[in-house]
Amino acid sequence: MSFTHIDNKGNPSMVDVSNKVETVRIARARSIVVLDDEILQHLEGEEITTKKGPVFQTAVLAGIMAVKQTSNLIPLCHPLMISKCAVDIHINDQKEVVIDCEARLKGKTGVEMEALTGASIAALTIYDMCKGFSHNIVIKETRLVSKTGGKSDFKI
Repeated sequence: MSFTHIDNKGNPSMVDVSNKVETVRIARARSIVVLDDEILQHLEGEEITTKKGPVFQTAVLAGIMAVKQTSNLIPLCHPLMISKCAVDIHINDQKEVVIDCEARLKGKTGVEMEALTGASIAALTIYDMCKGFSHNIVIKETRLVSKTGGKSDFKI
């Protein structure tokens, strides 16, 4: 197996997808953020509100915006016409903030990097908005949860 983003001279190269078949591609990624009790005491219902505004609602918007900007952030990613993006944020039983980001399109290349970028930026937004309460915040995990529609499918 060879690296897909390196040409035969060893230089960085964008993958040529022109001969690939368009398929529906879906990727789901997850980030987990651990907030300390000083921050969680501000949780009311399913939201934390700060002077900057509602934390989770803002993080949802940031995640969606990040999905749409992935090719501007990661050098060899193709600009994609995303047909759907959804970011869901909830608190799990361990009192961790779970961010799930799904990106989908009909195209010739996958949307894994878009989903991962969306989940990551949503997590960073939560950090930014909560750091006024405490800096004891850990973004402990970001990972691909599943992908379908390309050469191979993946699911954890």
